[in-house]
Order: sequence, then C-alpha cells, then structure tokens
Amino acid sequence: MIVAHFYDVESGRKELHERGNSLAHQNFKIPMPRDGSVADFLEEAQRPNRRFPAVICESIERVARRTYFGTKIEYELEQAGVALCAADEPIVTGPRAKRATPTLTRRVKQAVSEWYVLQMLELSWDGFVEHVSQGWNVGKPPYGYLAEKVPHPVPARRAEGRTKHRLIPDPSRASAVTYVFHLRGLDKLGYDAIADRLNLDPVAYPPPEPTRPDAALGRWTGSAVREILRNPKYTGYQVWNRRATKKGGRNNGPKDWVWSPRPTHEPLVTKELFDTVSTVGSKRQGSRTTHGANAHPVTKRSYVLRSYVSCDICNRRMFGKTRHQIPYYACQPDPNEHRGLPWFPDHPKSLWIREEVLIASVSRFFATRIFGPDRRSLLTTALKTARSADDAGDRIAKERAALERAITAIGQRQARLIRTLADGFGGDDEADDLGPDQEKQFRDAIRREHSTLGAQREQLAEQLAPCDCRNRRQIPPTPRLCWIRSRISMWTLP
Repeated sequence: MIVAHFYDVESGRKELHERGNSLAHQNFKIPMPRDGSVADFLEEAQRPNRRFPAVICESIERVARRTYFGTKIEYELEQAGVALCAADEPIVTGPRAKRATPTLTRRVKQAVSEWYVLQMLELSWDGFVEHVSQGWNVGKPPYGYLAEKVPHPVPARRAEGRTKHRLIPDPSRASAVTYVFHLRGLDKLGYDAIADRLNLDPVAYPPPEPTRPDAALGRWTGSAVREILRNPKYTGYQVWNRRATKKGGRNNGPKDWVWSPRPTHEPLVTKELFDTVSTVGSKRQGSRTTHGANAHPVTKRSYVLRSYVSCDICNRRMFGKTRHQIPYYACQPDPNEHRGLPWFPDHPKSLWIREEVLIASVSRFFATRIFGPDRRSLLTTALKTARSADDAGDRIAKERAALERAITAIGQRQARLIRTLADGFGGDDEADDLGPDQEKQFRDAIRREHSTLGAQREQLAEQLAPCDCRNRRQIPPTPRLCWIRSRISMWTLP
C-alpha cells in the first residue's frame, strides 16, 4: 500500500538542500498528490515513527543526476533501515538477499545517467560557442541594433521556416549609444547625469523599451545607461555568457565571457573606448558629477575638491570625511575586495589628508605657475630639469647594463674554473703526466684565480649599488600647466 508521495520538479543536479524549496510543481497539472520533496522524504526516513518501511522510485537514476547524491541517499536509507527499490529492477528484500549484481547494475545506470547529462551540457556549450563565433545574436538585440533575420543555415530547419539573427545598426537609436559612451569615457559623467542629458532631447535619443511594455517608463534611467555601457556587443564583437541564467541572472566576470574571434557586425564604439569606459567606475568611487551639496535633505556639508583627488598608491578616487568640523579626503581599502591586488600590501590601512592643505597647494600652483609673472621662466626651468633628469636616467641605465654584463662574464669564468676542478685531470693526456706536486700547484692556481675573480665581482657589485639607488630615485616628472583635473579650460601662456 502506498502511504505517501514525495517528489520535486527541480533539476536532479542541484544540491539536496536546494531541491523542493520552490513552488514550481504548482505550475504543472500533476494528478499525483504531493506529501513533500526529496528533502522531506529523507527527514521522515530518519524518524522512528515513519510511515513507510520502503520506498519505490521509477528508476534509480531518477533519484539524482549526480552519482554522489544518488549513492548518498541510498546509503542514508540503508542506515535508517529503509529499502530503496526501483520499479525497473527485481524487488528483492531481506538480510540475505543477493545484492552484488543489482548493485553493479545500479552503479552503471547512475554513471551512464551522469555521463549523459554532462555530455549534453558540453555539446550545448560547444554549440553556443560556435553560434557566437559565426556572429549570430542570442536573445533580444541590444539598444541601438536591430535583428536582421537570415534563413537558417541547416536545410531541415530552414524548411520549417526557422531563422537566425544578425545585428545591424538602428538608424534612430545608434547615435544615442555612441553619445552615451562619449559622455562616460570623455566627460566621465555618472549614469544618472548621462540619463538627464539624454532626457533633454527624447526625439534624438529615444528611451529604451523593455521586454515588458507595462514596465516602460518612457524616459532614460541610470540603470538603462549602465546596461548600455556594460554591453561589449557595441564593439562589433559577438559576446555571450555575460549572465549566469542558471544562477538567477547573476552577472559573470569578463573572464567568463565568450567572444567571437573577430568583429561580426558594424560597431557603434571602438574597442579602446569601451575599455576606457569600463575603468571609469573604479576611479569615480561613487562620486557625483555635479558640484554643490547633495540633493538629499539631510545633507550638511559639501567638499570643494570632491571627485578630483586620487590616491597615488591605488589610483582610486578619495572620498570626503569630516572629523571635529575639519574636512578631509580619505582612502580606505577594503581587505575583502582589494587583498589580492598588487598595491594592497604597501597601502596604509587608512590614508587621510586635510582639505585646507590641498586647497593651499592648488591656490599656490595657480598663483605662481598659471597667473604668476614668472610663469614662463618657471616652466622653462622645469622643462630643462626634466630633460636633464631623463638624460641622467639614460646614462645610469647604460652604466648599469655594462656593470651587469661584466658581473655575468666573471660569473661564467668562475663556473668554468669550478668545472675544471670538479672534472679532475683523468681525461687530459698531458695532465696525466703531471706529478702530485704539480697537480697540487695547478689546483692552487685555479683556486687563487677563482678568489681574484670573486673580489673583482664584489667590486663591480659595489659600483652597481649606487646605480640602483640613483635609478630608484624619483625623477621629477614633466610639469603640467595644471596637476588637478578641472572643468576650467586649459590656460595658455601669452
């Protein structure tokens, strides 16, 4: 007599604790009543007052699509005293039942089932990779493109009316994509600031239309701009696997993307501009683009140099903080995010600098270098210093290379002398005639020569050390008319 029905409709390759947690079974008209999932069944099997002494499944490979979980369930039921039977196997119970052949058959079926699933996944992946390499688009065309329908290359599919899609520029929307990338890559604007620019002229820059018409806002939003800036298809390459559909649409890292080997459709932006845009976010560090106080009602202060101060160690944008009514700009790396980066070991835990110090430096720079009466002579002197520093750097590099070559040559000579001592004189006809005293004198001469070369090598190493120090010394950079990024136009000398 059947006393309970346990089943779930999720994938058999999931973890056991992930199966049966959804209500997906309610979307199917299954006449069989449901008393719980596989997890509920295993829980009741461990109870002494369970309702059943045995369980019957359709086929042993239906228990799980991974051999590990299938055998794990079978083992747990065996320890609990519950027999696991399959409808397509002879049902033989009892402590002395023959189990060798049924166990072998089960393991073979479980292995074949897991192999079949893995093979289908691999063939499906290879098919998508080939699909992308040939330039066919997957899914809805991104904003700025239209789908050009092409008859299916397979005759049987073509006879069914199937088609494939290639991307072609949308005449009314392609220019908006290029404009968005220019605002981000050249002007360094934020997502919301770019959306505000586009909303000023909705005719020239039509807002995107979502897949669900009822969700359309009729205007540009920051999230819509972000989706455009993150889509590499605008470079002319076909790209797939940007999202993990099996994991709730989570975004995959760029290393997991599948790119076509060459451009397959007309690009709307260059690859260089796309790469530039992808790094803007890390440098902005959440700073707003507009000046003045934040629009939030609880805003109490603003920072004069907000979004213009960067940390020289990590190249990240510093953010404003106020302590005891004194404004600072700070850089505080997050160990959870930045521990694996090369600059993290040398970065202080917290780096702060007063705003008044920066403003005084900027004011002094403009007063002397930009508007000062001696600006021309200062610039000329700085350029000469920079050129002489470059010449000194080249001279140091040449000296260093010559010393390194000499040290290498001495090391090779020492190695040859050591090999001579190690090989002995048995292989040399003339050396065989040497007596013990002469051989000892010869060996002593080799040792003295080796010591002399070692002393020369140490002298050259001492001469190389100052070159390393001078090479590591900070060389004054080529001066700029302005060392801080500004929206003010660049001033030129009269």
